[in-house]
Amino acid sequence: MGFWVLCMRMRLRRGELERIEDALAEADVDGEALTAREILGLLEEHGHGEAFESPHRVATVLGRHAGGAVEVIRDRPYQYRLSADESG
Repeated sequence: MGFWVLCMRMRLRRGELERIEDALAEADVDGEALTAREILGLLEEHGHGEAFESPHRVATVLGRHAGGAVEVIRDRPYQYRLSADESG
Protein backbone atom coordinates (compact mmCIF):
# COMPACT_ATOMS: atom_id res chain seq x y z
CA MET A 1 0.00 0.00 0.00
CA GLY A 2 1.41 3.34 -1.00
CA PHE A 3 1.99 6.24 1.34
CA TRP A 4 -0.66 8.39 -0.41
CA VAL A 5 -3.32 5.67 0.01
CA LEU A 6 -2.43 5.28 3.67
CA CYS A 7 -2.67 9.05 4.23
CA MET A 8 -6.06 9.20 2.51
CA ARG A 9 -7.43 6.33 4.61
CA MET A 10 -6.25 8.00 7.81
CA ARG A 11 -7.84 11.27 6.70
CA LEU A 12 -11.16 9.54 5.95
CA ARG A 13 -11.15 7.84 9.35
CA ARG A 14 -10.47 11.13 11.09
CA GLY A 15 -13.37 12.63 9.13
CA GLU A 16 -15.65 9.85 10.33
CA LEU A 17 -14.81 10.54 13.97
CA GLU A 18 -15.43 14.24 13.40
CA ARG A 19 -18.89 13.44 11.96
CA ILE A 20 -19.69 11.40 15.05
CA GLU A 21 -18.47 14.20 17.32
CA ASP A 22 -20.54 16.76 15.39
CA ALA A 23 -23.72 14.68 15.59
CA LEU A 24 -23.31 14.10 19.32
CA ALA A 25 -22.67 17.80 19.92
CA GLU A 26 -25.74 18.74 17.86
CA ALA A 27 -27.83 16.23 19.82
CA ASP A 28 -26.47 17.70 23.07
CA VAL A 29 -25.39 14.32 24.44
CA ASP A 30 -21.79 15.22 25.18
CA GLY A 31 -20.36 12.92 27.83
CA GLU A 32 -23.22 10.39 27.71
CA ALA A 33 -22.43 6.72 27.17
CA LEU A 34 -24.25 5.47 24.06
CA THR A 35 -24.36 2.27 22.03
CA ALA A 36 -23.20 2.21 18.42
CA ARG A 37 -26.85 1.76 17.36
CA GLU A 38 -27.89 4.87 19.32
CA ILE A 39 -25.01 6.84 17.82
CA LEU A 40 -25.96 5.70 14.31
CA GLY A 41 -29.52 6.92 14.95
CA LEU A 42 -28.19 10.33 16.00
CA LEU A 43 -25.92 10.46 12.95
CA GLU A 44 -28.89 9.80 10.67
CA GLU A 45 -31.13 12.22 12.57
CA HIS A 46 -28.58 15.03 12.26
CA GLY A 47 -27.61 14.41 8.62
CA HIS A 48 -24.23 12.76 9.20
CA GLY A 49 -25.21 9.14 8.61
CA GLU A 50 -24.32 8.78 4.92
CA ALA A 51 -20.86 7.32 5.64
CA PHE A 52 -22.10 4.82 8.23
CA GLU A 53 -23.99 1.86 6.83
CA SER A 54 -24.34 0.01 10.14
CA PRO A 55 -23.76 0.19 13.90
CA HIS A 56 -20.76 -2.07 13.28
CA ARG A 57 -19.11 0.66 11.18
CA VAL A 58 -19.73 3.21 13.96
CA ALA A 59 -18.21 0.80 16.50
CA THR A 60 -15.19 0.20 14.24
CA VAL A 61 -14.48 3.93 13.93
CA LEU A 62 -14.89 4.49 17.66
CA GLY A 63 -12.81 1.45 18.54
CA ARG A 64 -9.88 2.83 16.56
CA HIS A 65 -9.86 5.84 18.87
CA ALA A 66 -10.31 3.91 22.13
CA GLY A 67 -8.15 5.16 24.94
CA GLY A 68 -7.83 8.59 23.35
CA ALA A 69 -10.88 10.55 22.32
CA VAL A 70 -13.17 7.58 22.97
CA GLU A 71 -13.87 5.63 26.14
CA VAL A 72 -15.16 2.12 25.45
CA ILE A 73 -17.43 0.73 28.16
CA ARG A 74 -17.23 -3.03 27.78
CA ASP A 75 -20.74 -3.96 28.74
CA ARG A 76 -23.47 -5.75 26.83
CA PRO A 77 -23.95 -4.00 24.52
CA TYR A 78 -20.73 -2.02 24.33
CA GLN A 79 -21.15 1.70 24.96
CA TYR A 80 -18.98 4.59 23.89
CA ARG A 81 -18.31 7.97 25.48
CA LEU A 82 -16.47 10.69 23.62
CA SER A 83 -14.21 13.02 25.53
CA ALA A 84 -14.20 16.64 24.45
CA ASP A 85 -10.71 17.08 25.96
CA GLU A 86 -9.02 14.40 23.84
CA SER A 87 -10.70 14.90 20.46
CA GLY A 88 -9.58 16.98 17.60
